[in-house]
Amino acid sequence: MAVTLKAARNNTGLNQDEAAEKLGISSVTLHRYESGKSFPDVPTIKRIETLYGVPFGEIEFAEREE
Repeated sequence: MAVTLKAARNNTGLNQDEAAEKLGISSVTLHRYESGKSFPDVPTIKRIETLYGVPFGEIEFAEREE
């Protein structure tokens, strides 16, 4: 089951600033990833997988539009 990047972060109990710090990126960059305005590089994706405990294939890097 796919989960949005924002939902994966929320499931860890981290706010955007906390998650960005742990990922070694700015909160603005994380916001851009969560909104689909930009896409992380491979090393950042690996850190996201580790921090959120979700494999890359199960993460949607943009909000779903209904």
